[in-house]
Amino acid sequence: MEIPPMQMHLMISGRVQNVGFRSFCKRKALELSLSGWVRNRHSGEVEVLAEGAAPALAAFFAACKEGPLWARVSRVEEVSYAGADIPPVQQGYFQTLNTV
Repeated sequence: MEIPPMQMHLMISGRVQNVGFRSFCKRKALELSLSGWVRNRHSGEVEVLAEGAAPALAAFFAACKEGPLWARVSRVEEVSYAGADIPPVQQGYFQTLNTV
């Protein structure tokens, strides 16, 4: 019996834009075989939607708390936007989306 993937929606705050955070997230997600997307927000945060196995999501969450070398992460918050208009996850892909 195959276990369905879990999903994690994060908002990451701090010095997380213009420091390679989106590329960092994409690289980590691919290393962990996660699907999803990452994008900057005009508010200065980075938003991530990742989907995969629970252990991989836990490792991804821990990596997001550290970020790339030049980042200074002040908060990683799991959020839920029930009914919100967010881009869907394409299985087998982790995309960098445009800023919103």
